[in-house]
Amino acid sequence: MALLWLQRFELLLFAATFLCGAVAAVALTRTQGSFRGSCPLYGVATLNDSSLALSRPSAPSLCYFVAGASGLLALYCLLLLLFWVYCSCIENSQRGRTGLCIVLAISAVAIFLVLVSACILRFGTSSLCKSIVSLNITSCSDAQRTPWIPPGTALQFYSNLHNAETSSWVNLVLWCMILVLQVVQRKSEATPNWPLERGDPEWRSETDVLVGPRLSHS
Repeated sequence: MALLWLQRFELLLFAATFLCGAVAAVALTRTQGSFRGSCPLYGVATLNDSSLALSRPSAPSLCYFVAGASGLLALYCLLLLLFWVYCSCIENSQRGRTGLCIVLAISAVAIFLVLVSACILRFGTSSLCKSIVSLNITSCSDAQRTPWIPPGTALQFYSNLHNAETSSWVNLVLWCMILVLQVVQRKSEATPNWPLERGDPEWRSETDVLVGPRLSHS
């Protein structure tokens, strides 16, 4: 029964990781789209008259990596949820030891990818904001109300980057919880709970506690 509740809680965590991964991927994609495909992470902003411009963006592959990793992990969680719903409702099957080892390995890789993505978002956004604040602009949130070149770019860029970073850190915590649950399930399945027999020392010790030790007849 405890193992069943652990699996149900694990499915709830997978649903939450799906939402966090999807939010991070969509938010970063919107940010890159607002800069006409340029990646603002670790970028440098310049001030032309009263308008801001992203003079030195990072390689687009950097944003593609973060958004792609978040999106792929979200897709994995969605497919895993659908698979478990199918197995539980239609086939009524359980995950075997081999399947548990596979998802354990995938969870470890997912933690690494989410950690790298969260760090890129954290330090990349911080680097961009430092270049903006150095232009005598109060904060990145104020820079969203400043005109950018070309016109119409950088709309809500800081809000989207902040949402992507927050979702990634929350996603990291959720993946760590999933890994812990899977390790607990792995140990539970690896430890057989055989019933005690009359001749076992454990059986004798438990019966001694309940009815008292038996006197030996000489």
